[in-house]
Amino acid sequence: MKVIIAEKPSVGREIAKVFGASTKKDGYIEGKGYTFTWAFGHLLQLAAPQEYGYYGWNVQNLPMLPQKFKLAIRKVKTKDGMVDDPGVRKQLEIIKALFDEATEIIVATDAGREGELIFRYIYYYLKCKKPFKRLWISSQTDAAIKDGFRNLKPGTDYDTLFNSAHCRSQSDWLVGMNATQALSLSSGTRSVLSLGRVQTPTLAMICTRYLENKNFVPQTYYQVSIQPDKNGQVFKAISEKNFKTREEAQAVLDRVEATGLIESVEAKPRKEPPPLLHDLSSLQQEANKRKGFTADQTLTLLQNLYESKLVTYPRTGSRYIGDDVFAQVPGLIEKFTSHDDFGKQATILTGAKLNRRSVNAKKVTDHHAILPTGERPYQLSADHQAIYDMIAGRMLEAFHQDCIKEITKIIMLSGSRFVASGTVIQTAGWRAVFNDKDDEKKDEENATLPKVVQGENLPITDKALLEKQTKPKPLYNEATLLKALETAGKEIDDEELRQAMKDSGLGTPATRAAMIETLLKRNYIAREKKNLVPTETGLSVYHVVKDHRIAQAELTGAWEKRLEEIRSGASVNQFQEEIKTYTRDITRELLTAGKGMVIK
Repeated sequence: MKVIIAEKPSVGREIAKVFGASTKKDGYIEGKGYTFTWAFGHLLQLAAPQEYGYYGWNVQNLPMLPQKFKLAIRKVKTKDGMVDDPGVRKQLEIIKALFDEATEIIVATDAGREGELIFRYIYYYLKCKKPFKRLWISSQTDAAIKDGFRNLKPGTDYDTLFNSAHCRSQSDWLVGMNATQALSLSSGTRSVLSLGRVQTPTLAMICTRYLENKNFVPQTYYQVSIQPDKNGQVFKAISEKNFKTREEAQAVLDRVEATGLIESVEAKPRKEPPPLLHDLSSLQQEANKRKGFTADQTLTLLQNLYESKLVTYPRTGSRYIGDDVFAQVPGLIEKFTSHDDFGKQATILTGAKLNRRSVNAKKVTDHHAILPTGERPYQLSADHQAIYDMIAGRMLEAFHQDCIKEITKIIMLSGSRFVASGTVIQTAGWRAVFNDKDDEKKDEENATLPKVVQGENLPITDKALLEKQTKPKPLYNEATLLKALETAGKEIDDEELRQAMKDSGLGTPATRAAMIETLLKRNYIAREKKNLVPTETGLSVYHVVKDHRIAQAELTGAWEKRLEEIRSGASVNQFQEEIKTYTRDITRELLTAGKGMVIK
């Protein structure tokens, strides 16, 4: 009997359906020589401190460094305290019985780091020794599932993926358990002050930006604007310099003459390449900007679309596809020629030479960028449709032509030097898909500028003194925080460079949404309209940890890079020893740092 284990019941049922299996049993489905069973996500977790003899919260126990980690059944809260989840215990017994009888085990959990961890923890907890094969697919369509089963991989091919996941799990336990107890005990508060490997630097980023914004002292500066007229078309030009005092600006205003001389005209075409395809993080950012969806909402909606066979694997960190997938893109585009919003652009692209900016097999990780599968959506909710359209629209954008703009800069003399600039889109290219205006907002930029020539004199119809103020960096919202987490807080706008740094970011695309929700749940941050701001508790924790390594985004980003290297075969033992050394150090630091801390 071949046993196939999926990550959750809905996926197990879908795979069974593809095989034509329909005999329902308690915790599994049988048919066609296969048995299909499932987990409920994470059934098992690393055991709590008391399982290693660390009873209660006691400074004498710290740091807690188990010689060997144990696995424990997921717990639920009851009136008698935390107990093993009875549903999980029962399902594990069912899986054990099926594994014992199996002639072959096939792993069909999600094809990624967490999916591998979920299966391996079950496999090792049940002390199973049988070899297993791995289903590795990027889509849940019937065709993808069938093709995947024709090309099963040896389970050992994914040993390094499990090693990476297990090291991540252990490091989160060591840092989280020890740091939380150390700070809570040293502060003397009755509150549990939770710290974590990724959670704490994320909190530090939010607090730092909030305090910068709150303490920002705006500086007033002045500009002078004039409005020249070319044959009835009036445009705006701004003084070349900003002035610190009103008097300086007034002097320039007073010198403005009745006419202005065109000193130079510069018109340059600029190609704006299309954006890369979406990975999870970029889609979460777009959904937050366009629809106000939280990162967690977007992930849930996307997972639903994936399980409904409408889009490819959601938890990807890649924004590229290989040539094999690119070969399918023309057929996918053709399916959108009758789409209400995208039909015109899909028709233009059908048969056209497609842009290959998102095609690079070397930059594809476990899974390629998110694409629609080509399956026809049916009666989607408004929120599901919105996410689906963002994915379909981005596919059309990514393979579209460059947007061609003309950037014009006019320098004019009228007592002083003034500058007029404007951007005109000559060929919309990819921007025609959503018909979005340029994201770059320039306060003084003209939509269009008249044709003028050097040496021409134009009448000045109006002039004004402008009083302005410098502005602080805006507070983080979910979109900008997700973007910052990709590069451990470094401000990098270049899309290609951001992709090169993604292995050094905080967390992974799949875990960042949960991290934001954890900070909200623990009352460390709150949502104010679209912004994420720290609470008094969050600020209190931040002030204690801000100068310690646990709050350093770059250090945590470096660990994330190491976890990726473990997937490629780097030493597990070396990483584990480094984490233990770090745990000893931060525990010692925090036992001192929390003294005298006040939590309101």
